[in-house]
Amino acid sequence: MRPRALDEVLGQRHLLGQGTPLRRLVESDAPMSLFLWGPPGTGKTTLAYVVAGVTKRRFVEISAVSAGVKDVRAAIDNARRELGMTGRQTVLFVDEVHRFNKAQQDALLPAVENRWVTFIGATTENPFFSVISPLLSRSLLLTLESLSDDDIRAVLRRAVTDERGLSGRATLAPEALEHLVRLAGGDARRSLTYLEAAALLADDITVEVVEKAVDKAAVRYDRQGDQHYDVISAFIKSMRGSDADAALHYLARMIEAGEDPRFIARRIVIFASEDVGLADNTCLQTAVAAAQAVQLIGLPEAGINLAHAVIHCALAPKSNAVVKAIGAAADDVRRGLMGQMPGHLRDAHYPGAAKLGHGKGYKYPHDFEHGLVRQDYAPEEVRERRYYAPTRHGAEAGVADRWARIRDFLRGSP
Repeated sequence: MRPRALDEVLGQRHLLGQGTPLRRLVESDAPMSLFLWGPPGTGKTTLAYVVAGVTKRRFVEISAVSAGVKDVRAAIDNARRELGMTGRQTVLFVDEVHRFNKAQQDALLPAVENRWVTFIGATTENPFFSVISPLLSRSLLLTLESLSDDDIRAVLRRAVTDERGLSGRATLAPEALEHLVRLAGGDARRSLTYLEAAALLADDITVEVVEKAVDKAAVRYDRQGDQHYDVISAFIKSMRGSDADAALHYLARMIEAGEDPRFIARRIVIFASEDVGLADNTCLQTAVAAAQAVQLIGLPEAGINLAHAVIHCALAPKSNAVVKAIGAAADDVRRGLMGQMPGHLRDAHYPGAAKLGHGKGYKYPHDFEHGLVRQDYAPEEVRERRYYAPTRHGAEAGVADRWARIRDFLRGSP
């Protein structure tokens, strides 16, 4: 089912439009070097095949898992020989190029710099961390995105009817199609693998057939419907209630149903400040790290990182003082309770600011004992307003004591 032309490629619309680098590569004879970075099953190898096929170039594939410097140099020498004898260019495709060490990547440089080949490297890892700078700077970096549910549906429907697929000898029930879409998680290759496994069991492919074929129960979950909102609500409330086991159940339920892991990670990051806050200041760090891990690693492995963050959030002491503080401050601003900021706090760096009195009388806290100096910071209208009211939960108890002393000192109390 691998596409034979760019117009057959599903997804990656941002890379396939008129005037894009991929289109220029296909439409011109000039060699070009590319890095295709994206999650598994998004079409990196497919795009390399299409480029070679449409432009009638030789296609040579090297797997970075098994190839060494000798293999790389041999492929380049053959490409140079072909170019010199027949004028035919070669697409040198290196899959999982991030697995090449520095010496192996260095061996690619002459071919890329002298344009002896059209080099295409595929990677699931951030190339800024895994590819040497000289090679990356001589290549275009194209980022592939996970396929949408609609893209996966189109892949499956095409596979059912196309002569390269099932040629119409099997039918796919709508519920089974949706189950396959959820199981695929944006990975077209996975969706086709599961479809093929189901077709080996029965010509009438139902949810039950898919469940039997892939040994995964169908999780009743609609990412656009009630289940989506109900499960994420139960997930957040379980963390808020400090029930780590319940929170992990809902996390697993979302992952198995094919929920976007980036959505889950965003909700955990929000929770870390909204429901934990300064009661455990490391909770936000863990949540953000998990969100970054989702971007760098992807599922299924990133599920471990999400579980790490969920357990931390669930077991951390709870405080909603942060969200209440910004809410109270925002309410005052919306009601027009703002006033003029003190002149000594205003920017005094631009010409003419001194004439306006900006910065005059400002006291630099670092010049004073404990880094504190008594002066007005808030506008007069809100000077006595209290926004941040820390709890005595966890580490926020210490913050509460410190903030009470600082606030009393700044407001003039002895």
